[in-house]
Amino acid sequence: MGKKLAVMGSGYVGLVAGTCFAEIGHEVTCIDINEDIVERLQDGDIPIYEPGLEEMTLRLQKSARLSFSADWKSALKDKDAIFIAVGTPKREDGSCDISYVLSAASMIGETIEEDTVVVNKSTVPIGTGELVSGEVNSLLEDRFGDSGPRVEVVSNPEFLREGCAVGDFMKPDRVVVGSESPPARTLIASLYDPLDTVVVKTGLRTAEMIKYSSNAFLSTKISFINEIANVCELVGADVQQVARAVGLDHRINRDFLGAGVGYGGSCFPKDTEALAQIAGQGGYHSQILNAVMAVNQQQRTRFARKIIRHLPEGVENPRLAVLGVSFKPNTDDMREAPSVDIIHDLQSEGVKVSAYDPVAMDNAKSKIPGVEWGSSAEEIIEGADGLVLLTEWDEFLKLDYDRVKEKLNNPLVFDGRNALPMTELIERGFDYYGVGRGVDRLDDIIPCQRLLEDNKSNRK
Repeated sequence: MGKKLAVMGSGYVGLVAGTCFAEIGHEVTCIDINEDIVERLQDGDIPIYEPGLEEMTLRLQKSARLSFSADWKSALKDKDAIFIAVGTPKREDGSCDISYVLSAASMIGETIEEDTVVVNKSTVPIGTGELVSGEVNSLLEDRFGDSGPRVEVVSNPEFLREGCAVGDFMKPDRVVVGSESPPARTLIASLYDPLDTVVVKTGLRTAEMIKYSSNAFLSTKISFINEIANVCELVGADVQQVARAVGLDHRINRDFLGAGVGYGGSCFPKDTEALAQIAGQGGYHSQILNAVMAVNQQQRTRFARKIIRHLPEGVENPRLAVLGVSFKPNTDDMREAPSVDIIHDLQSEGVKVSAYDPVAMDNAKSKIPGVEWGSSAEEIIEGADGLVLLTEWDEFLKLDYDRVKEKLNNPLVFDGRNALPMTELIERGFDYYGVGRGVDRLDDIIPCQRLLEDNKSNRK
């Protein structure tokens, strides 16, 4: 039988989780203190782009299993569980700001009138669950005394990938439920009974650590393969084939071994930096995490320099057509998008940039001033001095590249995601530059050649 749930926060995590919980049979109220957002949601206007979410949300609203409210004092009452899914933005020092989480905890403590399970769905530093428990229970004690209601806090981190979040929720690799209260763990685990998945039950702090560890490890895989890609360019190897062969090892697997311009978005950059901050606050300097972040930033600079180096000589005020600006396909999210740094670097070298993205341009305009935005890929390619792929939207991979070549002033392709068919484009007469796919400059291979020659000389 379905439970009555409240989800505090109607942003990316809260909206997806609330909608999907309703889809599997629960009665869900999504709460947001921003009345404009609530009104938009009530009118069927979904403020984020996520494939499949809009259709599901509208259908569930009509069935009355999903509703939206700005009246948190009423919406929080008489719920089997309350999920906190508010934002945890990055502070200037890289640490995680949990002020919204604690504000939500205060609202709960000021409102509920019976024992309730409170669930942290937001990504929070280790120990936040205990702070939430202390905040809520302290307020309840002030209101009711020692005999009043109490809350148990559960950490139930999300592992949703933007662009496929609905599918990730409905078919999860695992569900993590952490609490010091076995009954609370059991209740929250039961919410996922309709899904065929593994439920990992842990302590509260362990669950919080699992979320950070997962994202930091995936960030590490991305930066690792980008380091390998940079070495591949030095020795004349192809990182695509390297990654495929390495990924066939079942201990490693192929996921997140895609070389390119680095990771972005709301999770990997923020969570990796926050975990490094947590370690530092405990007196431990994480060399791996700091290297992961350094490589990720370096990758953007390297790619911009590669583009500048290979622009045609003698062209005044070159213009490049940039395909895709969101940090990944199937989302309009521009947070930490590599395109922002790369385009800024190109503009600083006097390059004019025309860009097109299927859904992210409105969000991108304030972040990348000076860009000429087009209404289609074909429009910005016409008369450009080269093409730069920064987000591997499916429509860009399906372009007629014979026509693309005709429209470009110079047949230059800079593939920042290694998503285009390199061999095919070269055969069609393009000058193709990817990431870690062969020698970028002949001079780059000389140090390795010298090493071979030195070894030959030593053998003599």
